[in-house]
Amino acid sequence: MERVLSGIRPTGKMHLGNYFGAAINWVKMQDEYECYFPIVDWHALTTRYEDISTLSQDVWDLILDLLSIGIDPEKSALFIQSLSPDHAELHILLSMITPISWLERNPTLKDMVRNIDVRESINYGILGYPVLMTADILLYKATVVPVGADQIPHLELAREIARRFNYLYGEVFPEPQPKLTESAIFPGIDGRKMSKSYNNYIGVTEDPESVKEKVMATITDPQKIRLRDKGHPEVCNIFTFHKFFTKDLETVEKECRSGDRGCVACKNELYNNLINYFAPIREKRNYLQANLDLVKEIVRSGQEKARRVSSATIQEVREHMGMSYGFRNI
Repeated sequence: MERVLSGIRPTGKMHLGNYFGAAINWVKMQDEYECYFPIVDWHALTTRYEDISTLSQDVWDLILDLLSIGIDPEKSALFIQSLSPDHAELHILLSMITPISWLERNPTLKDMVRNIDVRESINYGILGYPVLMTADILLYKATVVPVGADQIPHLELAREIARRFNYLYGEVFPEPQPKLTESAIFPGIDGRKMSKSYNNYIGVTEDPESVKEKVMATITDPQKIRLRDKGHPEVCNIFTFHKFFTKDLETVEKECRSGDRGCVACKNELYNNLINYFAPIREKRNYLQANLDLVKEIVRSGQEKARRVSSATIQEVREHMGMSYGFRNI
């Protein structure tokens, strides 16, 4: 099986945008690839180094959600990046061979430099972010990396660094190939892209009462004011949600357009479908939450599985760079 690596930043509990945009693809990949899923907490520090008050809780919330949606520890290694020093070592070594000009081409960095409000907050971690990401990938000799189209430039830089290392020191790393994944852009309850920074999200395992409040507050077709007004599903957030949770979508659309369906009834149907869809996931999360020792053991096992691969890679890197000094696994 080819090997996949996909790092996941800990931002707390998963919302619908995370689930349908990426996480559902990770679950599917487990049957086709050997998967490594690190929680990349060092990456999180590049932008939240001043506020780490919830970092630990965010890491565990994400782990619980990933296990609840179907990440299988028997198939995949789920682990925490910062608990493996191999990531840091390879990052340092790769940083020695990466020209600054390569990093300055990073589209994300360019956007931040153009933004006067955030220019002063650019730190070394942000500049070197692509090198750390490269280390995460190459450390496990991942051959496939699931990405969205906007992330292709980041992966191409990883490929460039791999080629440069192999040219300088001999073949060690395969060049990781992008796997463009189907990613649904899930709207928030206010019509913008769903995001915690906008506070317009619905959590995958959120309390049903809270979910209902948010569904009922979701913006709908602004031209459909009264029950009998003819609606326009193509501009309605609720209809977009229905595409993911409702089987008889044709009836929803038809009744909306004809004025036979009111927005309140439409929201109630969506709420019931959404809650039923995620009921097994909420149940599993509640079980895991009540058995945290089991969860810690899963992470410990994932950590060990990942470390067996990463330590072998580091040893090989040292030998190719002439830095093993006659020792193995010292």
